[in-house]
Amino acid sequence: MIKANYHTHSTFSDGANTPEEIVQAALRLGMTALGFSDHSPIGEECHGTSGMAFDAEEAYRQEILRLKEIYADRLPIYLGIEQDSNSPASPYAYDYSIGSIHGIWAEGQYRAVDCSERIMLETVEQFFGGDHYTYAENYFRAVAETADKYDPTFFGHIDLVAKYNEGGKYFDESHPRYRNAALEAVEALLPTGKPFEINTGAISRGVRVTPYPAPFILKEIHDLGGSIIFSGDSHSAESLLCAYEQATQLARFCGFDTAMVLTSEGLTNCKF
Repeated sequence: MIKANYHTHSTFSDGANTPEEIVQAALRLGMTALGFSDHSPIGEECHGTSGMAFDAEEAYRQEILRLKEIYADRLPIYLGIEQDSNSPASPYAYDYSIGSIHGIWAEGQYRAVDCSERIMLETVEQFFGGDHYTYAENYFRAVAETADKYDPTFFGHIDLVAKYNEGGKYFDESHPRYRNAALEAVEALLPTGKPFEINTGAISRGVRVTPYPAPFILKEIHDLGGSIIFSGDSHSAESLLCAYEQATQLARFCGFDTAMVLTSEGLTNCKF
């Protein structure tokens, strides 16, 4: 099992712990690498998001750089950011970035897809006539455009739109409209050569019992020659490696036996 997590949120955005508390937890867990990726600042018009304040980004960078220096002989630490496609481009340099979609635009309004089940249902009913498939198609079109905006290091939780659909609660993820929309997004992103994350964050927060993305998406990524990277999308020190064994089993089931890890030289493939 790869014991590295590059999708980590601290109190600089919507995490529960300070960066140093997270580093201490990573050391206790015997992790091989830790990347911080607090949410990029985002405009006030994007309600329901959890971006760090615009005037906090430099303080965030300085704190992670301080920890990198202090713990350099004990744990590789990387300075990253989760760059939402609805955020402005950051003026700062980072070791890496995660390209993510947390909301879509409908009739000129920004609607978060992962804020709450209630908001998701209101969005589908008010803006998509109760049609979850049209809602998902709009989301995956936005995902397909992720790489065109900020050239991220890897792509985050690409089927986040299914966050509240565990067990097919609201729509059938095997339905052709949903599958086609998801796979078209994958095919649009694959030519970049960037990895797709296997993300266990919704498991640690008690919303799902399975990682993102769905097996049919992962199998498509594998069959078309794509790569993966493991991530906990951790919002607390206790969840850094949450469900990593399950994520590893899922990756193997979908045909993978290697995953990308981040080093000082960039991404490299690692057998697991």
